[in-house]
Amino acid sequence: MFLHTAEMIGGAYEGLVATRPAPEKINDYLDYEEGKAYLKEGKGVRLWKKLKDQLVEYNSLPSYLRDNEYILGYYRAEWPLKHIFLSIFSIHNETLNVWTHLIGFFLFLFLTIYTAMKAPTVVDFNSLRHLPKMIGKADLNKIRLELLNCLPSLPNMPDLLNFKNELHASLYSLDFSSLSGWNVVELLTNCLPEQLSINGVKDEMVDALSPLRVHPITRWPFFVFLGGAMFCLLASSTCHLLSCHSQRLSYIMLRIDYAGIAALIATSFYPPVYYSFMCNPFLCFLYLGFITLMGTATIAFSLLPFFQKPWFRKYRASLFFLMGFSGVAPIIHKLILHKHQPEALQTTGYEILMGVLYGLGALIYATRIPERWMPGKFDIAGHSHQLFHVLVVAGAYTHYRDGLVYLKWRDLKGC
Repeated sequence: MFLHTAEMIGGAYEGLVATRPAPEKINDYLDYEEGKAYLKEGKGVRLWKKLKDQLVEYNSLPSYLRDNEYILGYYRAEWPLKHIFLSIFSIHNETLNVWTHLIGFFLFLFLTIYTAMKAPTVVDFNSLRHLPKMIGKADLNKIRLELLNCLPSLPNMPDLLNFKNELHASLYSLDFSSLSGWNVVELLTNCLPEQLSINGVKDEMVDALSPLRVHPITRWPFFVFLGGAMFCLLASSTCHLLSCHSQRLSYIMLRIDYAGIAALIATSFYPPVYYSFMCNPFLCFLYLGFITLMGTATIAFSLLPFFQKPWFRKYRASLFFLMGFSGVAPIIHKLILHKHQPEALQTTGYEILMGVLYGLGALIYATRIPERWMPGKFDIAGHSHQLFHVLVVAGAYTHYRDGLVYLKWRDLKGC
């Protein structure tokens, strides 16, 4: 009986051992459970990333991104850089802030290239009325064929006796649009090297030619302004695109943005000051030195950490406004010195318009109009910062037109 009982226990034990899962199966089971947990965790991570890259409301923002409490939604918060760069083509409350100044940057890049490549027309075409008299004093028998070869716009006039009578009228048919303003005389002297050379003409002909023998004045103050405008617009566009990535990057980009605004204001002084006082170097460099020093101080002040705090918004706007308002002194001085020059009044008109556009933009920026009247209604389009951007581009373009008047004025008149 004892033996029988032992056999039964031994058989049960063997059966238990036989039914126990093999080590390989246990490992497979554990791998399966771990796989399920991993899949669940992966889905959670992907879901978290998806939710993290969604647009959020103002109350969900970290403190460093809270700037305008009247814009309630459509914020990007701490997105990865890849998604931030792609967001330039999506809709959020910074989309128009990015594009208004990015388009402005490309506009001024085009204007810079255009201004550098296309020589402005600075010749006084009224002086061309002297040409028939000048040529009439020369020997037409020697210059007739040369003129026809060099100036094909002149009609072919076989009757030399009528040449003098018709030359005055035919000169007005010349196409000067393809000529640089200061090389009209160079073209004529190349055509008629002996007859119209300075050594071969009479004194009265030299006097008549002198208004045409002009050369463009230096352009560097104008290109300093264009460079400042491009830096400001590109810095602003980049700041609005990237600042939502992290607190550190936001800290850096905001300072670059403020430096760009100060650079635009400071460099805007260069064309009017330089070309208004180019004949008085002391006044010229006095005004330029003052605005350069003030712009540098403003940039340095904008790098201080507390300057970016939201409650400093009005102080920031006031600082930039006062910096721009300091341009009133050289404008008044210019009007006193050049009160009889029509270009002085014309450029002053442009500068007043530019000041109005910049001042209105700063006022809208500081008061947060119109979103403060209807919070949440202008989250995507129409809020104060977008209007400010448009007015900045308009003011800068007005100043570009102002600079063209200065260039033409000084190219023609000199000192």
